[in-house]
Amino acid sequence: MTNSPMTPGIVPGRLPSEAYCENFADLHAPYDGHEAMVAADRCYFCYDAPCITACPTAIDIPLFIRQIQAGMPEAAAKTILEQNILGGMCARVCPTETLCEEACVREAAEGKPVEIGRLQRHATDSLMEAGVHPFERAAPTGKRVAVVGAGPAGLACAHRLSMHGHEVVVFDAKAKPGGLNEFGIASYKTVGGFAQAEVEWLLKIGGITIETGKALGDGLSLEDLKSEYDAVFLGIGLGGVNALSGEGVDKDGVGDAVEFIAALRQAKDVATLPVGRNVVVIGGGMTAVDAAVQSKLLGAENVTIVYRRGKDRMSASLFEQDLATSKGVKIVYHAQPVAVHGNGSAAEVEFEYTRDGSKSLEGTGETFRIPADQVLKAIGQTLDGAPEGLTLERGKIAVSETGRTSVEGVWAGGDCATGGDDLTVTAVAEGRDAAEDIHKSLSA
Repeated sequence: MTNSPMTPGIVPGRLPSEAYCENFADLHAPYDGHEAMVAADRCYFCYDAPCITACPTAIDIPLFIRQIQAGMPEAAAKTILEQNILGGMCARVCPTETLCEEACVREAAEGKPVEIGRLQRHATDSLMEAGVHPFERAAPTGKRVAVVGAGPAGLACAHRLSMHGHEVVVFDAKAKPGGLNEFGIASYKTVGGFAQAEVEWLLKIGGITIETGKALGDGLSLEDLKSEYDAVFLGIGLGGVNALSGEGVDKDGVGDAVEFIAALRQAKDVATLPVGRNVVVIGGGMTAVDAAVQSKLLGAENVTIVYRRGKDRMSASLFEQDLATSKGVKIVYHAQPVAVHGNGSAAEVEFEYTRDGSKSLEGTGETFRIPADQVLKAIGQTLDGAPEGLTLERGKIAVSETGRTSVEGVWAGGDCATGGDDLTVTAVAEGRDAAEDIHKSLSA
């Protein structure tokens, strides 16, 4: 969505130049060495630690925290990265408040968990800043694997395969690798070009080639990949966006939240990005929160998230919801869009209140309107471009626990597959586990 004469309310530079640096600074400042050791000292180092069970990648959290406490952050980083090669990014974006930190014994006893995410960031940042890559490739196996998609699942799969000595070629449709880590996460969560820095660090393992600008169905076919490579892993994400129904949804000023976030992430100067005076975001997930908060940080005067169900049903965590409201975003629950009104471009959005009916959500018949010169859709993404022949389940590629698809020699993981939650950390786990199964298959 671009600014045009039809969208006079969507303009750049709503704030003084100095405000942008402050608004898009690190959401959570990193620990220094002393702060990290003090934070680590709060850990009980539980024998049967519930935080490990709560981590999708099963990092030995008490061990890495003890290593930080002992003044060995780089050793701690290796403990993390053995399980989660994108541990630096996950430390920044993982919803630790609903995973490891929620399971922390300190959280249960005191309502204040050990800050595992910030400790993980301290360790991984220390190792990356030292320029160290603690893993080496095994002897070459002569096997070649194609990975389609350079997001978290694909990168994790490629790295683990390379460690086992296989040659890996990673294809991605975008102009640069990283997937959602590069294009789909709020800028204030990953400042300083961290996503690309982490990819470059990961590639130091060697044996991995990345080819950008190549997508399935556009220069790549699954059949050709199967014939040329010994195995194929699909980490293609969810490229489609669910359509918004209702009158006026095609008006100027209505766009996708995913595209809005991507434009912001790739902008060299966020002050040049146009934003509306009155912004309405429709949806209830992390994308909705990221788009809404960043609209506010760009200078929008009024930003409202509207979600069709209740607060407890939002897929965005309570922490993220509280973050949004702390930045001045209003959240309206139990309302669904009916129409976008305006003369050529959006001026306001009409909503209908909802309630849980006997079988499904239903409208109450009572409507209201919210002024909006910019409307961002964050109502979910869909699988786009899945090759024929693959079994689909609930709109995703059906996979086994180890990522095997219905097609021999083809594995899948991440958001495009049925494996688990649409989280970076889950995608990493699925890519890693698929790589182990691919290696087992190729070694048989």
